Amino acid sequence: MIVPKISRLYRRGRERNNRPGHCDTMMSSTPQIRGLLIDLDGTVYEGSALVPGVAAAIEWLRDSGMPFLFTTNTSRKSRVDVVSDLTRMGLPVSAEEILTAPVAAAAWLRSRGTGSVQLLVSESTYADFEGIAVTDRDPEAVLVGDLGSGFTFELLNSAFRSLRAGAELIAIHRNRFWLPETGPTLDAGPFVAALEYASGRPATLIGKPAPAFFEMAAGLLDQKVDRLAVIGDDLESDIRGGRDAGLTTIQVRTGKFDESMTRSSPAGRAPHVVVESVARLPELNFDAIRAAD
Repeated sequence: MIVPKISRLYRRGRERNNRPGHCDTMMSSTPQIRGLLIDLDGTVYEGSALVPGVAAAIEWLRDSGMPFLFTTNTSRKSRVDVVSDLTRMGLPVSAEEILTAPVAAAAWLRSRGTGSVQLLVSESTYADFEGIAVTDRDPEAVLVGDLGSGFTFELLNSAFRSLRAGAELIAIHRNRFWLPETGPTLDAGPFVAALEYASGRPATLIGKPAPAFFEMAAGLLDQKVDRLAVIGDDLESDIRGGRDAGLTTIQVRTGKFDESMTRSSPAGRAPHVVVESVARLPELNFDAIRAAD
């Protein structure tokens, strides 16, 4: 992994330009950063508390006029619940500022005319699938998110039978594990893999790191993907997914960050830059990060 000279990536004291991403020395062939996609769990908050300095950094983003969108693969709660949780933590947000993988999945299903789906997600997330019939009787699709201890043999076997009968397998994401306050915990990925193996049907991935997820986020910000930067802790979902979609990538040393894994990443798969946390965003020169790649 080649790390660009860090001094080039930060603004100089009080010389910060009011336009985030401004860089006088940037090459004209390098797209300017005109929007940010900010991961939530492990990036904006850890456990039930905001990462120190996050609220001030987000306030700076709003004041600066830099468009941004919070993005998350969580399927344990609806978008409305995510808004409530962030507000309770001290970060007031609106639903329009958040794109969750279930919301993206519901939009994708509607765009394809899918009328019925078997949902393996928390019941609170059902609200994001308004207009689509939720059923375990001959569904057109089986959608798998994170159910935690709700992944019983009976439920998985029911989904398996739906797949055997012809339903399409949809994965909210393939995350292997996540880090709640209680410690490392299996995420949806292992259960998606089990259903793929048993049914012989490959899953269509909807959330991060699928390029379509980043493209949907870019559309919501009315920007091209190469004008966006993604900020997150997950090397696979946020960084490599962002790289594959053409985004500038910024990894934070919070959440799932693993120094050894990041340093051993091959060229083109590592983050463009690593920072301590989202609190450092006001100091970054986003365009210099991309130009230094």
